[in-house]
Amino acid sequence: MGLYSLITGRRGPSGFGSASTAEEVTQGIDATHLTAIITGGTGGIGMETARVMAKRGAHVVIGARNMGAAENAKTEILRQNADARVTLLHLDLSSFRSIKAFVRDFHALHLPLNILINNAGVMFCPYQLSEDGIELQFATNHIGHFLLTNLLLDTMKNTAKTSGVEGRILNLSSIAHIYTYQEGIQFNSINDICSYSDKKAYGQSKLANILHANELSRQLQEKGVNITVNSVHPGLILTNLFQHTAVLMRFLKFFSFYLWKNIPQGAATTCYVALHPSLKEVTGKYFADCNEVTPSKLARDETLAQKLWDFSVKLINSVSKKNYLGFEDTS
Repeated sequence: MGLYSLITGRRGPSGFGSASTAEEVTQGIDATHLTAIITGGTGGIGMETARVMAKRGAHVVIGARNMGAAENAKTEILRQNADARVTLLHLDLSSFRSIKAFVRDFHALHLPLNILINNAGVMFCPYQLSEDGIELQFATNHIGHFLLTNLLLDTMKNTAKTSGVEGRILNLSSIAHIYTYQEGIQFNSINDICSYSDKKAYGQSKLANILHANELSRQLQEKGVNITVNSVHPGLILTNLFQHTAVLMRFLKFFSFYLWKNIPQGAATTCYVALHPSLKEVTGKYFADCNEVTPSKLARDETLAQKLWDFSVKLINSVSKKNYLGFEDTS
């Protein structure tokens, strides 16, 4: 799926392409037996993903930092579909405390969990640290989702085992994963303000999303767990993610309008990978325009993926002074 396919909307092997919408790729799919968590489902492609999955019958749990925006999103989804099942829970992915509270709140609902869509993110932020003292883009886009996923993993395993229905985990990455620091992940200087680049830091976090998905997929396959883990590039969509570079992005869009998608098209790949039956047992892959594509060499580096996993566990444990994940530190 190259530039020509992106511009023309030519369909790939899946039967879908860059011009396909989330509703189109899920047409005819019955998701009434599924429960899905979507982080950041209050606007843009996250809200469209939530809307379409609810339209297909799934019980959608939206994790949101801004509860006012979440209420507005729920109201709009229900306006279009009065039968939609939508639950809102507060979630700030830059805060370990908030992530743990979200997981407790979700468990209190006594719901199964079939699908986890790690959609939320921040982009091109000026240098700042999270409340846990981690560079904000890495903290929010990778570490927060890493912790959330691991804290929810037992619930997903139990759901898959008792229901016999394959669980699916999706990490929203980006083509920006190719534009990162030379070593891929700055393990020794995550918080270094001197070498900080808002663009490369974003690329680093998006590379981490793919590496995380690949390593988790490997671990689950090794243990025979009925859960797939994949990563997706939604495409170029002008959403609130670009708030720190809005003027520049609008300028660039004017001269490259043929490369940009609208929101229904931007949510298509996420919904396709989350729900489409053709992807049963497909795991550890990277998708764009609703088709499997090959990510960068760094994103395919198994050693780097394992190193990132170990680094992430140690970082969380060192910050929290408590092993939230229940993993043993073997170093």
